[in-house]
Formats: sequence, structure tokens, C-alpha cells
Amino acid sequence: MDREWDVIVVGSGLGGLSAAAHLAALGRRVLVLEQHYVAGGNASVFRRKRKFEFDVGTHYIAQCEPGGVMPTMLHGLGLEERVEFLELDPDCYDTIVFPGVCVRMPKGWDRYRQRLVEAFPGQAASVRDCVTTLEAVATQSRALRGAEGLPDPRKLAAEAPQLLEWGMRPVTELFDSYELGPEPRAVLMSQSPSYATPPSRTPVAVVAGFLDGYLHGAYYPRGGGQVLPARLLQVLRANGGELRTRARVKRITVDGGRVSGVELVRGRRTLRAPVVISNADLKRTVLELVGKEHFAPATVARVEAYRMALPFFVVYLALDIDLSEQIPRTNFWGSDSADIEATYQQTFAGEMPEHPLIFISLGSVKDRGSPWIAPKGHTVLDIMALVPPRPELWATHEGPAHGERYHRNRGYRGLKEEFTERLIDAAERMLPGIREHIVWKEASTPITHERYTLSTGGTSYGIEIALDQMGPNRPEAATEIPGLYLAGANTRSGHGITGVIRSGIDCASAITGRDLFREASAGAVFSDPGKLAPDPSGWDPWRASR
Repeated sequence: MDREWDVIVVGSGLGGLSAAAHLAALGRRVLVLEQHYVAGGNASVFRRKRKFEFDVGTHYIAQCEPGGVMPTMLHGLGLEERVEFLELDPDCYDTIVFPGVCVRMPKGWDRYRQRLVEAFPGQAASVRDCVTTLEAVATQSRALRGAEGLPDPRKLAAEAPQLLEWGMRPVTELFDSYELGPEPRAVLMSQSPSYATPPSRTPVAVVAGFLDGYLHGAYYPRGGGQVLPARLLQVLRANGGELRTRARVKRITVDGGRVSGVELVRGRRTLRAPVVISNADLKRTVLELVGKEHFAPATVARVEAYRMALPFFVVYLALDIDLSEQIPRTNFWGSDSADIEATYQQTFAGEMPEHPLIFISLGSVKDRGSPWIAPKGHTVLDIMALVPPRPELWATHEGPAHGERYHRNRGYRGLKEEFTERLIDAAERMLPGIREHIVWKEASTPITHERYTLSTGGTSYGIEIALDQMGPNRPEAATEIPGLYLAGANTRSGHGITGVIRSGIDCASAITGRDLFREASAGAVFSDPGKLAPDPSGWDPWRASR
């Protein structure tokens, strides 16, 4: 491996790959280092029995409609024609199930509002007015959003009164103002695991923005979650960049007050570069990879004080029946309790939730022709729920990021097996009869996630999206150390597939002194599509990401 590079990227999540692809396209010599055996981070997949493929984090994506943010970003890299998005059922992209309530979420604010009114006729006026306010907040935020993704404060009072009044207030205050009952509150917050904050700490703008994105269309990439990392790697390699897997970074080196490169764990090799992008966990970047001594005390205190988002427990199942013959392209959300706030507070208290709020994603139903996800006549699905990150709950101490072995720990295994069965029981209430068709079953915990991504507490979302940790209160791409930059879920663009890809563009923009997203929006293409070779027969995105 060459020892001199223009840019070294630590971590191959979509934020790091996005930054790497853009910088390579603009002529920089870029090396991406990944400690795992496959690139993609939370957007990667894994396979079992050579016939089942499970998504780690790509379940559905917003803003993929023509002219949307995702096609714009792909266009800038010459990838717009190489990634196809399959739209989930426009009449039912999400199915929400609580005791006595089932709401099929359709595309479009008007239809969504009507569905909720029909579901709660006794509270029709309150539900209608609440959803109308959420729509106004989302619309005004979208209209006033600047290049940094934040509304222009000078125009708020005149052009965005609802955004100004409600945007940064807890959504519970909005619900209280319309005197909503517990059931409509639960439905409106059923997808909150997508941002992992309780109603009492969730800004109205976050709820409105999340709904707005998917009410314009919900999508899944044809070929599965690994397609996006594989395509970004094609751009990187076509422009002279490289990926090295199984290459864990021990230290980001700083000499004379500025970044000088990285030191690898294996062989203690040092690679030199005047620019290093950390797509790694923020706390590990500052407190371990770089070291407190290189940052101002105020920066260290700020990073230490950040609350990380709750992590997930995920059950992965393969079934010997094809559910695509029975259900539309939809996700399932719900719980056996409408008290979502109580579920969050129990989880924050370090206890496994008594009434978990679950999310079910069925990859083989969304992409019914994929040769990789599941063979004919089978279904693969993920069942997810937020759980506490507390190491002692999982019977661990230092954690796998620091070398701790945990697989044979009886306390760990017992809790894992117990909660696996609880989530399968919860899923049975939405998809009756699936248990008798299980042919593959496994689960991942926050400890599993920490092992593969080295994230603090095993979170996949980075810093919690909450009232005090949004916008300017999140790190920018450039740091106080010359040559050190950040990409990924911990930065201002936030988590989610679209957010982290945008973080990579923002990072590359900070390094080059250009507004690359604005240029792409105006039609610029940074990487010549002609450099990308045609896909070979049977092109496999998972193998292409190694």
C-alpha cells in the first residue's frame, strides 16, 4: 500500500464513500480504510446459507423522486442511470398497527390526513388541524431551506409563521394544543425509531420533515442496500482512488498542530496524507483516534456531553413462504401499547422495553426480482426495536471496540435469546403465522453493532437528533485541526441514507472550497460516466464492495 495520499478516509460508510468519490472525481488521490471485510458501514448487507441477504440499515429512502435530493447527488457523480429506485406502494408504503387501530399510510399529505381522520372520527377536527400544521411546518421549512439545509432566519416571521411558532418546540406541545388522544399521538409518532427520540424531546420540525420526505414517495434501491456503496466505490476506483478493507486505524496522527496521516493497527504502519476525513464515530474520533490533547478543552467537553442516539436490537428471519404474494410493498410499525413516551423513558432508564415499538422491513417484498435477497418462494425480513446501550445490561464491560469477547457470555446470550423471541411474538401480531415458517433466525444487539462499526453505544444514528443537538449545535465538516474533517451521521446533515451521502458532499465542499451540492443541483457532473465500465454479467454489489 502506498504511503503517500492526498486524502485518507477513515471508515467506508456512505458519508465517507460520498466524500471520497467526489474528491477522487475532482482529481485528489484518495484512500479509504475500512476495518470490516466489506464497505458500506450501516448501508452494507450480509448473507447467510449463500441464499439469504439481510440489510443492516437500508430499509427505505425518501427524496428519490425525479428532481429529488438523491437523484441530484447521484447525477453529480454520473450515477443517476446506475441506481434504480423501486417505489413502495403509494397507497400503503407504511402499515401502522396499534391495539384496535390499523392505518395504511398513503403517498401525499391530503390522503394521509384523510386516512387519519377516518381512523379517528371522534377526533376528526383535532387530527385534521394537527396534520395541517405539520404540513405547513414542512412546506415552509422546505421553501426557506438554504444551501446548508437550514431555514433562513431573516424570512421566518414573514414567510414561515407556523415554522417559527412550532418548528423547534417539542411535538408533545403541538399534540397538547390540539388535545389529541393517545391513539392518534401513537400513530403520528409510530415511525419515531427512524430518528430515535421520544415525543417529549422531538422537535415538531423533525416530525414534519420526516413525514414530508416519505409522503413525497418512499423507495428502495433495486438490488438491495449494498448497491449504493458499490456504486460510490465504482466512481472512487474509476478516478484512481482505492479501498482497503480489514485495515483498522489505530490513530489519526497530528504533527505541528495539523493532520499528517494515520497509523494502522496491523503492523503499526503509518500512511501519510495532508487531509484525513473521519467517517468514524465522533466520540471515538476526538477522544481516541486523534486524542483529547489535540483539541481545545471546550471542544472535548462538548463532544463528551453529546448524547448518542439509542441503538437497535434487530432480528433477521428467513421464511419458506413468499409474502410478496400476500402483502404490498410496505413496512410495518407498531406496538401493543399506545404510550410511546413511556416506552422511550423505560429504555432511557436502562431497561429492556416492556412494550417495544417495532419496525418490520421485508427486503424480498420490496425488491421481488433480486437474485441476491431471497430465492423464489422465500421471504427475508428484519424486525427492529430500540434498546438501551448500557454495557452492564448486556453483560459486557469494555466492549468489542476495545477487544472484549462476548459471544460465550451466558448473560449476554440469555438476554439476546429472550428478546429475540419477544420481537418475533410482536411481529406475529402484524404478520400472523410467520413463526412456523422460519428457516433462518439470528439477531444483532448494540454490542454486535459496536463490533462491526465501532460506534459508541452501538448506535447507528450518531448524535441524538433532539432540540439541543440540531443544526448549529452539531459538528461541521471542518474541525479546528487543520486537515481534519468529519463526514457521516454526526454532522449537521444528520443520519439516514440521504443525510449521510449529503454529509460527504458537504465535507468535500469544505475541503475544496466549493459548494458541490449547489453545482450538482445546477447540472454539474464531476465524474465522467464514460469512465465507468459496463457491469459484467451477474454483477454482484456485495462482492464489488470488498
